[in-house]
Amino acid sequence: SEKKVSYSGPDYLMFSDTIYSYPVQENGETFKVPVSATVKSDRDRTFAVEIIDSKSNAIEGKHYRLLNNNVIIKAGEMAGYVEVQGIYENIGVSDSLGFALRLIIPEEYKWDNYGTDANVVLYKVCPFDINAFSGYCKVTSMYFLDYASAVNNTVNFSKRLIRTEVSADEENTVILHGPYYEGYDVKLKFKTEDVTEPFIEMENSQCGTTGEAFGTIYGDGKLMMTQPTGYISYYSSCENFVMQYTSIQVFNKDGSLYGTVGTYVTVYEWISDGEAEDMMEQGY
Repeated sequence: SEKKVSYSGPDYLMFSDTIYSYPVQENGETFKVPVSATVKSDRDRTFAVEIIDSKSNAIEGKHYRLLNNNVIIKAGEMAGYVEVQGIYENIGVSDSLGFALRLIIPEEYKWDNYGTDANVVLYKVCPFDINAFSGYCKVTSMYFLDYASAVNNTVNFSKRLIRTEVSADEENTVILHGPYYEGYDVKLKFKTEDVTEPFIEMENSQCGTTGEAFGTIYGDGKLMMTQPTGYISYYSSCENFVMQYTSIQVFNKDGSLYGTVGTYVTVYEWISDGEAEDMMEQGY
């Protein structure tokens, strides 16, 4: 319907959502937890916010700071904010931290359907450095479990050790040398515009041949890696890994699809020279 409907109900105050997730960065960037009103007022409205300790495992003053515990919704506006600053150095890479907030407002402004509480989840985001994704890389893929003998010449291996390098021509891009089969390189591009969306992009790439994988030629003979749109591939700038979903497909010479081998998850972990030497001693 194109008919416009205006709200004409009671005046309620509430958090705009019941849960928020915020990245804590080294630069000390703050974030705002929004509080909403259902009706505009002709005067400023001020009310308090408290931390619910029983529902929090993040500690105020250690893991985060509330920069204001009074929220002001100005006259003619319908939103105010609680500003929070995470304390980067006190949050671990794998920490699962959060705290709960509660609005302190008169009963007549409470809407039972939404309540007065909200949960805030904090997670650490390290500065991005493309050079951290070069050098030795351990590749673990579900594909190897199905075709380990073809990839590694032994059914005992479920992973590969490869070399990678930063692309000299493309920004925030690394070249993986032979992640599936020797001689077939793949490029991964790191999206860095939004720290809450550390995604990976990849153009369709040949990763081997059907002869290497299946012992015979199917379609045009090329084994292609494509990135399916229904899955999110991402990276961690703190732990230096990439988790990528790929579909392995074979096409006909006319470009039509011959068939799909399957969709697999592959994890790339960048490791030290010492860890790589240990893997090489084990035969990788």
